[in-house]
Amino acid sequence: MAAVKPRTILICALGGEGGGVLSEWITECAARVGLPAQATSVPGVAQRTGATSYYIELLPEPAPEGLEPIFALVPAAGRVDVLASSELLETARILERGFVSPDRTVLISSSSRVYTTMEKMQMGDGRFDDNRIHDAARGMSKTYHTLDLEQLASENGTVISATMFGALAGAGAFPWPRKICEEIIRQSKRGAAASLKGFNAAFARVAGTATPEPAAAEAKLPAAIPSDFSALPASSQEIIAHGIARVQDFQDREYADLYAARLRKLVKATGDVSDPRMSHALEEGARRLALWMAYEDIPRVAELKTRPARFERIRAESEMQPDQILKVTEYLKPGAEELADMLPVNIGARIMQRLEQGKSLPLMGRGMHLSTTSISGFLMLKLLASLRKIRRKSLRYGVEQKKIETWLDAMQSALQRSPEFAGALAELPRLLKGYGETHLRGKTNYAAVFDGIVTPAMKSGREATEASRLRRAISAALADPESAALGKLLMEKTVAV
Repeated sequence: MAAVKPRTILICALGGEGGGVLSEWITECAARVGLPAQATSVPGVAQRTGATSYYIELLPEPAPEGLEPIFALVPAAGRVDVLASSELLETARILERGFVSPDRTVLISSSSRVYTTMEKMQMGDGRFDDNRIHDAARGMSKTYHTLDLEQLASENGTVISATMFGALAGAGAFPWPRKICEEIIRQSKRGAAASLKGFNAAFARVAGTATPEPAAAEAKLPAAIPSDFSALPASSQEIIAHGIARVQDFQDREYADLYAARLRKLVKATGDVSDPRMSHALEEGARRLALWMAYEDIPRVAELKTRPARFERIRAESEMQPDQILKVTEYLKPGAEELADMLPVNIGARIMQRLEQGKSLPLMGRGMHLSTTSISGFLMLKLLASLRKIRRKSLRYGVEQKKIETWLDAMQSALQRSPEFAGALAELPRLLKGYGETHLRGKTNYAAVFDGIVTPAMKSGREATEASRLRRAISAALADPESAALGKLLMEKTVAV
């Protein structure tokens, strides 16, 4: 008698995504149609709430009478028939472990991401390149299906286990008809209707039976842009529109007009925007200018924390029920420098003078917990947010505007003399971000790079030869919180060409 090979299914999910429920659904389906099946799980401790692998082996046909199948407890590399992953970097981890085979494995991966601690810790953009994972998945699997399982779950009011179940069924992972899966879902005690909707949506997407989505309407820009920018490429106009919206949201319409006026100087200096180097410098300059002008201070943080949309997002992410109460606790650690920054110039300057003399302020630098959902906590943050009305008179506002103007003057000159240097200079404000110690470190690094590379290069007319060094300095400052690499690079002597 020929041996019957089991069908092997590996499911990779993060904590709280219902991977255990999905595993039970599959084994219940197998029992319903009389097929032997076994499911095991291997819990893991990961940086993103834990990652658990669920391994299922089942016979595609009933076992011969009198014989009991012996199933493996864990998957073997290269011997997995179907693999489903709830998150893209989990897919990369499984690819690295060798469980995916190009002559055997049907791979289903969500395109959604839950960023790792290491990605979040980077001072710059530490995100892993999604395209590299997709390319590897296509090359290493027999068939590759990718879709945003998390978004489908959210749209249908369910959890990702339901959409993973639908994707597996749509890919033909099970030796039973779709209706068996639907019957098992209907037996669920909670959320059966929503789970069924998510299941069907994912099934249709993977099986290719989903109704084609209507052609997307032309994207509406978040803010109107002045007519004198209409000759710029569409990508530049989009960035400018987002910049205007962000700056106006930060302060007011007058501040957004200042942003537009500053951009006009860069556009005038750019000249030929058909040159990709010039286009990049202009677009990156417009992006960084908006982020810089909308810097993070205490009033800005307080305003963002008290917006109704934030509480609605928290409710949705935590899947709160109507009869449940939301409680949000903020952890705050106010610093004396941050306090001085948001106060009027004369008061802020006195506080900074006191700090320079080695004196401290009471309650500053201590961690405190504040409930945003309590009346007192909410009103306290709203009071801090209202200080945006005096922001133009604050100590930090004046300091930032002077630095911005200095950078703009350098950008105008660089755009006229070296597009490569201008492109690098446009990215220099990446070092300025956050608040507290993060902001202080970035401010120190920015000044070191500007004074050590930008100013000497522009005075000597060596922008073209220093463009590469400027980029390396920015990368070094973003990669090393201790600034050792940056310090070493700034010590380098420029070699005459």
